[in-house]
Parts: sequence; C-alpha cells; structure tokens
Amino acid sequence: MADFIDNNTIKDDNVYTVSQLTGLIKTMLEGTFPSVQLKGEISNFRPNNTGHMYFVLKDNDAQISAVMFRGRAAALSFVPKDGMLVQVTGAISVYAPRGNYQIIINSMSKAGTGDIMEMIEERKKRLAAEGLFDQERKKRIPYLPKTVGIITSPTGAALRDILQISKRRNDKVNITIFPALVQGEDAAQSITKMIKIANKYAMCDVLIVGRGGGSLEDLLPFSDEGVVRAIAESDIPVISAVGHEIDWALSDFAADVRAPTPSAAAELAIPLKQDINDTLISIRQDLYDDMQARINNLRLMLKTFTPESMELQFRSIEQPYLMRFDNAQKLLEQNMTELLKEKRRILQACIQTLENCNPQTIFDRGYSMVTDAQTGEVIRNAKELSIGKTVCIKPSQGMFSATVTDIKS
Repeated sequence: MADFIDNNTIKDDNVYTVSQLTGLIKTMLEGTFPSVQLKGEISNFRPNNTGHMYFVLKDNDAQISAVMFRGRAAALSFVPKDGMLVQVTGAISVYAPRGNYQIIINSMSKAGTGDIMEMIEERKKRLAAEGLFDQERKKRIPYLPKTVGIITSPTGAALRDILQISKRRNDKVNITIFPALVQGEDAAQSITKMIKIANKYAMCDVLIVGRGGGSLEDLLPFSDEGVVRAIAESDIPVISAVGHEIDWALSDFAADVRAPTPSAAAELAIPLKQDINDTLISIRQDLYDDMQARINNLRLMLKTFTPESMELQFRSIEQPYLMRFDNAQKLLEQNMTELLKEKRRILQACIQTLENCNPQTIFDRGYSMVTDAQTGEVIRNAKELSIGKTVCIKPSQGMFSATVTDIKS
C-alpha cells in the first residue's frame, strides 16, 4: 500500500473531501489489483440494452459487483445467467459516483453450477416428481373476480404498481392486501402463512403472489418448499409474479399462471372495465336484435290467422283426408261389389247343385217313382214285386196306381 500512496499525502490532521478520499482508494485498489482471477456464482444478472453486462459475483460469505463491457461480452460462447458458477479475469476498479468497488471483466468461462442454483434445481426435480407442477392441477383464473388478493411487501414498488394498474383497469374490483415479508430468512414462512389465511377464510377470488426484481438470493423465498406446496394446495387460483421477465422461481411452476412481472399479473387478474362494458353493450345489442327478429316473426305469423286464411289452412289440412276418405269409400264399394258378385256366383252354383239334386227335376225329365201301395216303400228292384201286387206310380205331375201283371228281372 505504501508503494502507491505518498506518506506526505495522508496526514492525520488532513480533512479530505469525499472525492479526494475516493480517489485515493481508487488509486490504491486499481494499482494493487491490475489483473485478478475470480471464481464465483453469478447473481442479479442484468444485461444492458447497449450490450454491457452488469451482475454480482458471490460466494457463501461475500460478493463483488462486476461489469463486462460490450466488446468483451460479444466474444462469449455462452449466455450468463443467475446461479451459474464462472471463472473470470479482470481488473479491480472503483466507480467513484457511487463509491463502489467492482471488477471489470476481460474474459469469463463457465466453471459449473452455483450452490444456490444447484439447490433450486434439485428441489424443482423432486417437487415435479410429486406432481406439484402438473398441468392437470392448474385452475382457471376467473374472468370477473370480485376480490383480488395480493401477497407481497406492503412497502414495495410491486404493490404500488399493482394498485395503480388495478385502479386504471377496473376500480370496481376489490383489492385485499396480505402483507408479507418477501426477502430474508422469515420471508418464506410469512408468504406461506398469508396463502393459508387467504384460503382458510376464502378472502378473495384470485391471489397474486410476488415481488419486484432482485438478485437470485432476494427471490429465494419464492422457491422455498413450503411456499411452493402452499401455492400448489391453494383452492384459490394463484398468479405467480416474481421479479422481472427474466427472473424465475419455483412458485412460477406451482402457480396456476405465471406472470412475467407484478404489473402483468395485475393485468391478468383484473379485467379492463371498458372491455366489460363493450362486451355488455354487444350482448345487449345481440339480445335486442334477436328479440326484434322473434317479434317480427310472430307478427308475420299473426297476420296469417284471419278467418279467410284460417279456413284456407283448415281446407289445406282437410283436403288430403277427404281425398283419402273418398278413395277408401270407392275402394270399399269396389271390394263389396266384387264380393257380392263372388257370393252370387257361389250361391247360384249351390242353387244349381240343389236343383240338380231335386227329385222333381228328375221327374220333370220323364222319370217316375214306384212305391208299394201298402207300405209306401220305394220299389228299387223288380224282384221286390209279385204278380197281382198293387203299386203307386208318381210321374212328374200327379200319381196313379197299377197292378203288377208281369215281372221281368
């Protein structure tokens, strides 16, 4: 240190300005560490739209701000992200406007997975195996919630953003705030408690659980196993809104919907009042048009119910039945005529048969019947007679008696 600072420059009785002291520290650090190699875990990674990369390198006990400018960053063969373990080469520098010391990185290579990220990945696989992230468990976010619950820090920017968007989108939706710690050792327990309270008393229709952006360590409570299980078991649909769009936590996988930011969560949970009004106007117009069409149809139908039209309609209904009746009548008459003809023919045949069998008919053809005058029995054989026997003879007309004088067999 004495090699870089003039002993005459620092005196006990000197009064320095902040700029002077910072300049001295800058000279000491940058002169002492012109090139160092570090190994650490990336946290709070924030790429700049100019191409520069800003993040934190940390281990279990300490951390240092880091920057890698666009020219060096463009040569990287991988995309840095939170939780990645890297080895870097660079120079220590002091950023005077903020009084921070940092490392300006010239080169960087991957060195494995960071402890925190490794722990989160292991937990993610274990909880996923239990089915806590299954799509079948997801519940639908209600379209018109009466009350939206917000579990977050009561003093954070995330809450202010959600309240502003809620007021702008729909001031008729009630907001219930469940104040919770969102950072630190007690944060996970606080978040879990609020989720259970909201469910126990059914205090809202949808829950937004989240916070604003932060480092990987800051967001760690939302990857806590207790928080994840509470979200998965929640009967109230949950929207996870942790950090910025590039941030993530295990709560995102357990929730029914993941929002990239708390503001986006508010837009997902709270319908735009103007959209609802427009929808109601459209539905009302559709209903009116439908009712008007029905009324017009009924009016057209009523016009057809005049005496003349009613008679015409009745005739149109009656006519087919009359035609069927006339056809049936004619067919019946024809069938009866044919039946009578057939019966007459049969009767005539029977009469003819009877007439043919009538003895009188036989008599009329010249035959006569001979009977014994004493017994009246019909004589069918000449052998039944004897000479001198009296017989009665009946021709076609009348009857006379005769005495047998001759018999021929």
